[in-house]
Amino acid sequence: MMNLTRVLLDVAAADPKGLAGFGAGLAIGLAALGTTIGIGLAAGRALEGASRQPEMYSKLQTLLLISIVFMESIAIYALVVSLLLIFTF
Repeated sequence: MMNLTRVLLDVAAADPKGLAGFGAGLAIGLAALGTTIGIGLAAGRALEGASRQPEMYSKLQTLLLISIVFMESIAIYALVVSLLLIFTF
């Protein structure tokens, strides 16, 4: 059984571009996962709140859209970081 640290050190010693690609994939993958979970939770809570108080639907919709925009901006930042990692090495 191979040790993950040993494998990463071997890759870093052999090809730094490979390690940068691994880091880029990890960055965008984790950001996409976190963004998806966050948007799902926010949408679920907004629907729950709208079903409990239908008169607050327009305010909840506005807040939900603003929060989704902020969550998506984090994914875009991760995409920029991963592209920088790929193309600068």
